Amino acid sequence: MTLHFAPITDRLKDSGGAKWAVHERSRQMRREGADIIELTIGEPDLPPDPALIEVAARAMRSGRTGYSSGRGEPALLDALARRYARRRPGVTAENVLCFPGTQSALFATMMGLTGPGDGVLVGDPFYATYEGIIRASGAHAVPVPLRPENGFRIRVADIAAALTPECRVLLLNSPQNPSGAVLDRATVREIGALCAERNLWLVCDEVYEDLVYDGPFASPFEIEEIADRVVALSSISKSCAAPGFRSGWAVGSEEFCRRILPISEAMLFGNQPFIADMTAYALDHPPDTAACLRRDYRRRSEALAQRLAKIPGLRPYLPESGMFLLADVSGTGLDGDGFAWRLLKAGVAVLPGSSFGDQARDLIRLSLTVPDDMLATAAERIAAFTETLACPHSL
Repeated sequence: MTLHFAPITDRLKDSGGAKWAVHERSRQMRREGADIIELTIGEPDLPPDPALIEVAARAMRSGRTGYSSGRGEPALLDALARRYARRRPGVTAENVLCFPGTQSALFATMMGLTGPGDGVLVGDPFYATYEGIIRASGAHAVPVPLRPENGFRIRVADIAAALTPECRVLLLNSPQNPSGAVLDRATVREIGALCAERNLWLVCDEVYEDLVYDGPFASPFEIEEIADRVVALSSISKSCAAPGFRSGWAVGSEEFCRRILPISEAMLFGNQPFIADMTAYALDHPPDTAACLRRDYRRRSEALAQRLAKIPGLRPYLPESGMFLLADVSGTGLDGDGFAWRLLKAGVAVLPGSSFGDQARDLIRLSLTVPDDMLATAAERIAAFTETLACPHSL
């Protein structure tokens, strides 16, 4: 007798760990003693500020290890309300939900805003988990092409062209992963106006907001006219170099929070109080971690782009934010998958563009989260590897 599984398991069967297969294989090879430079995942190479660790440790020692509120700990809710009230006056704790990371915040949000048959507009290339997050509710992704000639920035005309009657949400990612593209304030306002005109939710993944290299960060959350339809999500994973602490949030209208809270409680019923205390402290006393990361990632991206640009067949795209660099490898005769898997044998692990959507199939994504000298060595290995492509028997 065959046991029954829910339809969600079929919807997500191709949306999970397969996208990280090169990364997982590189980890296995390293455990077996191989010399692999890992440029796959976005894990900051700086540790969290010692003050944050001390706040978390002190909270644990004082007994902050019990159950939490489903919405979030009061001190953290208030800290987040103060942060977002600087963008849009009037934000209170009733506009905030806390989650263990942006990933769970996105999942709960999509489960609450979409259902079977609904469409979710999303820029392609997109972050690897977006497809699964969208499919989970029965919705489907409606890709909006992000073109290299436009700096991978989403364009209002392309959103309008992709719109279909079943679209309910625009999932906006700026600063963007994997490209590092950043939208200016004028474009953000145009996008907001289109969402209002077409009655779309505007869900904004802003986890890289503190890692913009130049200029201010523009968020749809600042636009008062569309306040009821905007949801902003972020975390301390990137800005505070604390991905393992899993501390994120969603900020939206009071009705949004009231509707989504039961979904959050069904999943998680709050996150750890001692981590909430650390997050509240980080928001009220921002460490210099983000400034250090911005400096490092910008320097590394420029140096790596210069090196890759000299390699025949490669075309790097300089990011404007974040910890990744995209490169087109089609000039080598390989697509991103073929290049990434063969490069792994040469001692460098990168993610193939296919992990990030159809538009990225000829690309690879390289993480900037290793020391400069190691990144230089990786570029040397990539150059040596591409030379072998004309001599297929040399590997």
